[in-house]
Amino acid sequence: MKFVAYERKLQGTGASRRLRNAQKVPGIVYGAGTPAMIELDHNALFFALKKEAFHSTVLEMELAGKSEQVILRDYQMHAFRPIVLHIDFQRVDATTKVSKKVPLHFVNEENSPAVKTDKCLVNHVVTDVQIQCLASQLPEFLTVDLSNLARGQSLHVSDLKLADGIKVVTHGKKDPVIVSVSMLTAEEEVAAAPVVAAAPAAAGKPKKDEKQNKK
Repeated sequence: MKFVAYERKLQGTGASRRLRNAQKVPGIVYGAGTPAMIELDHNALFFALKKEAFHSTVLEMELAGKSEQVILRDYQMHAFRPIVLHIDFQRVDATTKVSKKVPLHFVNEENSPAVKTDKCLVNHVVTDVQIQCLASQLPEFLTVDLSNLARGQSLHVSDLKLADGIKVVTHGKKDPVIVSVSMLTAEEEVAAAPVVAAAPAAAGKPKKDEKQNKK
């Protein structure tokens, strides 16, 4: 993804407040070289943050007529208003080793024996994982194929299919669960059962007085 940033000359609380009043977001780019103070258009950034790829891929930032590769490192939102207050990016290149959270995309759940045959409930225990890899290898997401998932089975981090050079950070846990399967309770089975609409009553013959009224 590509976005445009502008050089920011003024710093401090007052300057940042004036930027926000002008629908701009103050930010910083750090990493290789000198940190750069930047500002971005608020509305464009707000909608970019809604896109999954903006959080988990290498981005192309245009700044002062030059293009740099960066990754999103952090951003701050207003406590209760839809306003981005500040954003941080890190410069990267093909040799930069990064640690980043990437989302998990679960596919073929409805075709798994656990769901299709045994009517089980599939629990997505986690929806993202933190990985370490070179910036050039950073995936937008990891796909988790649930087509062979069966009753009583669970999937762990070790079951993820990773490209060479990509490692999942487990924060000291041996092999965390990412998907588990449980049987539906009686109440859940009732709630999941399709509702069958009652057949409309057959139209009977009009009564004698109804025929007379129609004449």
